[in-house]
Amino acid sequence: MQRWLSSTSYIKAFYNKTWIERYGEPISTETVTLLWSVTVSIFSIGGLFGALSATLIIKVLGRKGTLLLNNSFAVIAAVLLSLGEMSRSFEMLIIGRLIMGVDSGIALSALPMYLGEISPKHFRGMIGQFNSILICLGVFTGQVLGMPELLGQESTWIYLFSFLALPAMLQLCVLPFLPESPRYLLMERRDEAGAEKAFQRFLGKKDVSQELEEVHMEARAQDKLHTVSVLQLLKSPAVRWQLITVIITMACYQLCGLNAIWYYTNGILREAGFTESILPYITLSTGAIETLAAIISGLVIERIGRKPLLIFGFFSMAVFFSLLTVFLNFQDRVSWMPYLSYVCILAVIASFCSGPGGIPFILTGELFEQSYRPAAFMIAGTVNWLSNFAVGLLFPFIQETLQSFSFLVFVAVCILGSIYLYVVLPETKNKTFMDISQSFAKINKMPIPSPGQEMELVLSINSDTNGKAQDATKMQTSL
Repeated sequence: MQRWLSSTSYIKAFYNKTWIERYGEPISTETVTLLWSVTVSIFSIGGLFGALSATLIIKVLGRKGTLLLNNSFAVIAAVLLSLGEMSRSFEMLIIGRLIMGVDSGIALSALPMYLGEISPKHFRGMIGQFNSILICLGVFTGQVLGMPELLGQESTWIYLFSFLALPAMLQLCVLPFLPESPRYLLMERRDEAGAEKAFQRFLGKKDVSQELEEVHMEARAQDKLHTVSVLQLLKSPAVRWQLITVIITMACYQLCGLNAIWYYTNGILREAGFTESILPYITLSTGAIETLAAIISGLVIERIGRKPLLIFGFFSMAVFFSLLTVFLNFQDRVSWMPYLSYVCILAVIASFCSGPGGIPFILTGELFEQSYRPAAFMIAGTVNWLSNFAVGLLFPFIQETLQSFSFLVFVAVCILGSIYLYVVLPETKNKTFMDISQSFAKINKMPIPSPGQEMELVLSINSDTNGKAQDATKMQTSL
């Protein structure tokens, strides 16, 4: 959302100019508002489509193949967005936003899954945080390129969209030389030689027997179990609280109020006395804080752990949202109060990026074993994009009704999320995927299974779609 705020006036002017050329009259206020709302919100719709389709694509093409294919969506979107003004077609901007949303929806499922599966357990969190770090770096880069001296002018704003193709082209050049996920190769393709080579290349060592054995243990527990569908995942008692945890964490990720911050930032800066010409440079601090906080989180996540960072992030956001509410209500009475409001905004952004900004995607990959993971990412992605759409749709009404007290809604979300994570979520650092699954056994009211019992359990989950599962279970029991 924030990536588009700086270009809002230019895009609306483009809509008006195109409308006059087509219909010979200026566009009405209601129509331009509708077109702008569709342009902004359709990104979330595309993200939802991408998340829903990711499981099928991953099943057919694998993690690496899905990421390679997904780059085509980014290139197509960049072309449509870049040529929209030249073609006098606001429809191209809208369709480009939709396709870019599809690209993001697929990427936020396939990339965390790939990073989690190729990473050693001691570095899984740190490597997983690269996803969040590069997103923040992308935002900051967009802010820099949007400066008036660069592309932040009416005659050049459209060229900003061409930069969307650069990461895709870079990935198309580099990714073919990287191995596929060794877990995917071994557990889903039954390619042990390929998995061994992949581990050797990723880990930089020849003896990967320990890593292969870890995957073999998980594979033995899930032998003959095909990739679980979304319906099977929803019905499985063995992963019920893992699923609830991912849903709540992902919902809090979007509903914690970060996107709403951008509605207030420029207004608070104006109240502080900053002129319009200085605002773009001051707002660079938000992107810088995002990137710095994400980098620090990536450096300390393996030392501190996922759970403390998540709870700290959400609780800190609640504190600074509360302070921001107080400062906003006194902003008209005290001349220096807007400065404190802006400090609170920076603190909220830093709190978000310290944990909630990246860890939910890491957890989605960690809380589920191999056969559950694609379906889990589909559900997590669906919750993510629906929540994102809900914030964009509802926050203007919340803001209109509650005014400066609107942030108290997000205070409640952050506090409730912190309490849930404190009570339910186990720490996952330095644990194998099977260890993490077993840590949920008590709350799921399931016995901690032995390897043989785990095989029986997963076979029973697949019995609805595999008519032979019951016989296989009996054979295992007899053995």
